[in-house]
Amino acid sequence: MLKLGIIGTHIITDQMLDAAKTTGKYQLTAVYSRTLDRAKEFGEPYGATEFYDNLEKFFSAGDFDVVYVASPNSLHYQQVRLAIENDKFIIVEKPAFVNPAEFSAIESLLAAHPKARLVEAARHIHTPLYERAVAKVAEMKEHHCQGGTITVMKYSSRYDKVLAGDQPYPNIFTLDFAGGALMDLGVYAVYGAVTLFGEPSTVVYYPTLAKTGVDAKGVAILNYDHFTVTLNFGKTANSYLPSEVYGLKDTLVFDSIFETQKVTYYDADKQAHPLEAPVAKNSMTDEMNDFADLFNHPDDPAQVKKYQHWLGLARTVNSVMYSLRQSADLTFPADNDQE
Repeated sequence: MLKLGIIGTHIITDQMLDAAKTTGKYQLTAVYSRTLDRAKEFGEPYGATEFYDNLEKFFSAGDFDVVYVASPNSLHYQQVRLAIENDKFIIVEKPAFVNPAEFSAIESLLAAHPKARLVEAARHIHTPLYERAVAKVAEMKEHHCQGGTITVMKYSSRYDKVLAGDQPYPNIFTLDFAGGALMDLGVYAVYGAVTLFGEPSTVVYYPTLAKTGVDAKGVAILNYDHFTVTLNFGKTANSYLPSEVYGLKDTLVFDSIFETQKVTYYDADKQAHPLEAPVAKNSMTDEMNDFADLFNHPDDPAQVKKYQHWLGLARTVNSVMYSLRQSADLTFPADNDQE
């Protein structure tokens, strides 16, 4: 049983803990929050026994093997550094880091701490159904692929505070905390493009800005050798559009690129062929199972290969997202170190 510590007491953490419980491979032991009261309020119902409001003490004295980092984006880098320096296994919520400079520094630190492992929580790429879809797109690419469109758009209740002018604004809608649509839901779309089509040659992003300075929604164009992929994402509107990959006369349709429940292949005769694969009730269960296998057998050659693949994907996604922000002149305080 892997002992689990958490940073970030939010709805996503509840979902992760539900998935962790489903796997039967984790036990929550330690919780860090800005206040001890909040740490206890969140952790005690899950059986946690250690509570901290000091991050250094959390890492030096906490009894846990794995730390789950679900804090605001701008805090990931320093928190992950502490975790690596204390030789922990780390699950960091997407996006793992703000820019390539942070990612490169973390990889250097990982090399200096060979017992540590770092994975980014990109839930959809670990599900059997999504893996089937990736394989199907590979078949389509062998014939005549014409790119695709990926949509991830969901209205955030926290945007109500922005509209009302109710300050301080939520972290996800501020530049200081590296917020915005691209850095929240957009990362799922970028992961979709990278896993289905590979790394684009060039990218451009057309954001719609909120009054806080972050991108509230936007459209990104990813250019490949023979086609383009359009990403449509945002936090200030709801979209019910599916995501699609285009062949010549055939099309692959996702009900959702990140909460994938159904994928249908339409052949040249317009006949529908649903892809068959088990779908977990909690979309984070498959990734938590995969991560447990890695953490329990970190030096197994098969696990090392998977780990290197996941880390490579995370690196590529980080680079693409930074290039998208550069194209739109969207900068965060952490980017000053990138210069």
